[in-house]
Amino acid sequence: MPQNRAREESASSSLLQRGFSRREIGRVARLLSAGAVLPFYNEYAMAQEAEQRLRRGSGRRPMDPNAVRISSNENPLGPCKEGLEAIARVAPHGGRYSPFGEQQAFAKAVSETEGVKEGYVAAFAGSSDPLHRSTCAFTSPTRSWVMGDPGYGGGAPRFIGSKVIRVPLRADYSHDVEAMVKADPNAGAYYVCNPNNPSGTVTARKDIEYLLANKKKDAVVVVDEAYIHFSEDAKPASDLVAADKDVIVLRTFSKIYGMAGLRAGFALARPDLLDKMRAFGSSGFLPITGIACATASLQAKGLIAERRAINKRIRDDVFEFLEKRKITYVPSQTNFFMMEVGRPGGEIAQMMADQKVYIGRVWPAWPTKVRVTVGTQDEMNKFKAALDKVLS
Repeated sequence: MPQNRAREESASSSLLQRGFSRREIGRVARLLSAGAVLPFYNEYAMAQEAEQRLRRGSGRRPMDPNAVRISSNENPLGPCKEGLEAIARVAPHGGRYSPFGEQQAFAKAVSETEGVKEGYVAAFAGSSDPLHRSTCAFTSPTRSWVMGDPGYGGGAPRFIGSKVIRVPLRADYSHDVEAMVKADPNAGAYYVCNPNNPSGTVTARKDIEYLLANKKKDAVVVVDEAYIHFSEDAKPASDLVAADKDVIVLRTFSKIYGMAGLRAGFALARPDLLDKMRAFGSSGFLPITGIACATASLQAKGLIAERRAINKRIRDDVFEFLEKRKITYVPSQTNFFMMEVGRPGGEIAQMMADQKVYIGRVWPAWPTKVRVTVGTQDEMNKFKAALDKVLS
């Protein structure tokens, strides 16, 4: 198709001008066409890799169907009632691409919820896809991707050949934005996961504004807000998009909305920034079941506050348990937390897996901490019992 060919040529030209080799351009194509099977592609792929590693350590035994899976930051509540009803209504019409204008209804709902124009909304299957397209559109071997450490989102730029700079978090676990700019004043993108994965901690609005004020003119600030609805303190950056700043906001319905298996999300940015991302292949079309569920979830009254409260109650109960046992943790505001185990985190994760409790990954910057997802109260009770056994 002529339009697709023109888009491919535009993307290739952009990459060549920014210093990518032909070989690296091939890796960009692999990232965008086969990303789902690459280990860094998204939270699911990385969690599956970690889970398989634990199963290898247990003699490759199949996972017990009753095992506790608190490793992937999934929401055990699943889709809301309104979302499930929307799926049921639209599913019989799955033979049509958009039988009742679902794509347009989604963009309109996001626009009204976030206070931006509809042209500033781009639909994606979650937030990992637009994150990787941001990598392709704004970074290069000479224009780096600067991020916090530990943090999420550094695999794609490294894979395609862009320079990646990791800057340690501050003592309060927020992004050290002054150090990020100092690390590379010529960066192509400054990435802030807010709240941060894996620390679960918040970076203040003034720090996002600092990056915008001190970056190079043609650089962007990418704010990944996958977990923002779990936090009472994190301020969304959608108003910065509405104000036409050089910012890209990423959202997913996988977390508080419980739609990890349904795949829906969006990016918010000025149309010119979205166009640069679209050059790397996004059609903007989502399955009608996922997009109908996402639209209904956005419009469900009181859903976010209710789920935030449920998560906080269970998370606080686990924190109280850890404090009684003098186990330190990072004070997360999300549906996961980092727990200090005083030895290689992978060892504890394997011992927990032997107890049929699968916890999350370890980051190189924090080798003796391991990430734990907040599950249901029953799941976390089993986590506590297993941890007691393992540590004793």
